[in-house]
Parts: sequence; C-alpha cells; structure tokens
Amino acid sequence: MEGRETQTKSEGGEALRSHAAIRCAKAALLLSSLKSPPNRSVDIAIDNDDILEKEILRREIGDLKMEVARERLQNKRIKLCGLLELLLQLTRFMQFY
Repeated sequence: MEGRETQTKSEGGEALRSHAAIRCAKAALLLSSLKSPPNRSVDIAIDNDDILEKEILRREIGDLKMEVARERLQNKRIKLCGLLELLLQLTRFMQFY
C-alpha cells in the first residue's frame, strides 16, 4: 500500500510540476504579447528615424562630393590661368631680348 501511495504522490507531484510549467509558459506568452506591440512600434519608429537619418546623410555626402568636385575644377582653372599668365610673361620677356 505504501508503494501505491508514494506512486500516486509522485504522479501527483509530476502533475503539479507539469501544471505549474504550463501556467508559467502561459504567463510568459502573455507577458511577451503585452511587451511586443510597443516594442515593435518603437523599433519601427527607430527604423524610420534611422532611414531618415541615413537619407539625410546620403544627401549631405552627395552635396559635399559635388562641392569637392567644383573646388577641384576651380583649382584646375586657377592653375591653368597661372600657367597661361606665366607663358604670357615669358613671351613678353622674350620679345625684349
């Protein structure tokens, strides 16, 4: 008889453990479902902010690249004008010799 009582107690203990595990799992699911929507909306907002930030940075980078290209072209023109001025001075100097 004692064997049966201990067997039923152990079966009852296992049943209680499995029931407690099921309750814990349900509670965890409920908690995660409560947490999910705000986190998703925050993630979406953060993603949108990141996308906007990246787009702004791309535009700024593009503008800066254009500005650098203009400055390089201007520097080339200045060098060319300086070279032409030097050539004109040399030809003028050679005329007097």
